[in-house]
Amino acid sequence: MNQILLIALGGAIGSVFRYWVSTGAYKLLGPAFPYGTLAVNVIGSFVMGLLFILLLERLNGNNEQLRALLLVGFLGGFTTFSSFSIETFHLIERGEVTSALVNIAASFVLCISATWMGVIMGRQG
Repeated sequence: MNQILLIALGGAIGSVFRYWVSTGAYKLLGPAFPYGTLAVNVIGSFVMGLLFILLLERLNGNNEQLRALLLVGFLGGFTTFSSFSIETFHLIERGEVTSALVNIAASFVLCISATWMGVIMGRQG
């Protein structure tokens, strides 16, 4: 039960951070492209890679509660695959197929690259 509460707490905090980062990106770059969702997914991917290594390799996976709070809860609330999906669908529906494809490609390449960089940084020491 303790892990469930940690996941819920992390998810709530991650959702608030997602709102702040996403609305900040839209204010800075405008609403024509889903920059906010792309930003939180790239940042979240980087943090996932970094924390995965720190928690599982450096701490030998010994802290289940921290993993539940940060990886499952916080990053689960912070990243937004469902938002990515609906925003991409709306781009296609509006006939903006090129923007939709750019969003798909950018999300894929940037998020996988950010995870890789997080893993590399987590392993440095």
